[in-house]
Amino acid sequence: MVVLGVLALAALAGWLYLALGHGRFWAPGPGLPDAPDPPAGPDVVAVVPARDEASVLPETLPTLLEQHYPGRFRVVLVDDASSDGTAETAERLAGGAPTLHVVRARERPGGWAGKVWAMAEGVRAAGEPEFLLFTDADIAYAPGTVTRLVRAALADRRDLVSQMATLRTRTGWERVIVPAFVYFFAQLYPFRRVTRDGARTAAAAGGCMLVRREVLARAGGLEAISGALIDDVALGRLVKRGGGRCRLDLSRDVVSRRPYPHLSDLWTMVARSAYVQLRRSPVLLAGTVLVLFLMYGVPPAATLAGLTGLAVGVADAALPATAGLLAWTIMAATYTPMLRHYHLSPLRAPALPLVAVLYAAMTVDSARRHYAGKGGAWKGRTAPSPP
Repeated sequence: MVVLGVLALAALAGWLYLALGHGRFWAPGPGLPDAPDPPAGPDVVAVVPARDEASVLPETLPTLLEQHYPGRFRVVLVDDASSDGTAETAERLAGGAPTLHVVRARERPGGWAGKVWAMAEGVRAAGEPEFLLFTDADIAYAPGTVTRLVRAALADRRDLVSQMATLRTRTGWERVIVPAFVYFFAQLYPFRRVTRDGARTAAAAGGCMLVRREVLARAGGLEAISGALIDDVALGRLVKRGGGRCRLDLSRDVVSRRPYPHLSDLWTMVARSAYVQLRRSPVLLAGTVLVLFLMYGVPPAATLAGLTGLAVGVADAALPATAGLLAWTIMAATYTPMLRHYHLSPLRAPALPLVAVLYAAMTVDSARRHYAGKGGAWKGRTAPSPP
């Protein structure tokens, strides 16, 4: 009981820090600030890399084409060697409107990740707008979202404004995995720290990234992150290290329509990049699993063991019971705002340790896939080998 009590105290200290001193990662945030409309909107080109996205485009592309933006706004959709008629579907949805320009990506050079190459092809076709909006093919936009993004960038002098999309939570497994996915992302990259000038934390959310073209070019362009599998975080770091000012929020106006109906689909989504996030390091992998065990596994284990010990009169059972319950309570409390964002019951919050176990397994499996030569597999391609 003494060892378990010490571990529970360590977990409690960790959760106190996360709750009080980690950039309020648990709070979804206020969203984009209110600001007056610019007298004339600067040119914006949305770049949409798309590979085999014909099924989802009817739900998403029209929401982008129908944005009423007070300036010149165009969409460049990059067909990245699709085999399902993605380009034809996009052209049909546009109905000949000049707003959409479909380009076919050239053959991908060695060392480039597939999505980053498609993004670069879109930049090449975009011309010289003031802003580039990198967005995924599965993302739907509420009316006026592009205007609000540009307005926030201009009013607050931001060079990168990114919105974390609200993901789909229709199936049981989506409701289990998705809110925790966003919660863990915010824990790694607290949105307020990303937004704070001078803070080292840098990231973005790949579904919606509005960036000043000149700032991106000055930082080295997409060539500087050509091999990045986690392109959004890499882009955020690139812009911030180049002196750019960033903003990251959780949004209800930007919504992903991509379905993940089965656990295997969600598992692949996480496992394809988890080991890359750990820089493909066995040491970081082992450390991550141990931290997950300490922070998420110890509190409920100490609570249950301590309460059982108190019930049968075991000495020293009060410490693990008390520290474990406090840590578990703080954990659940920090998870509740994310559940509410997804309109899910806060009663799910105490089960977060079980979800963390799944994520630990996904992370280990990500390493297994890497060493099996299947690292980063996505849409029929694997990630380029690290230098």
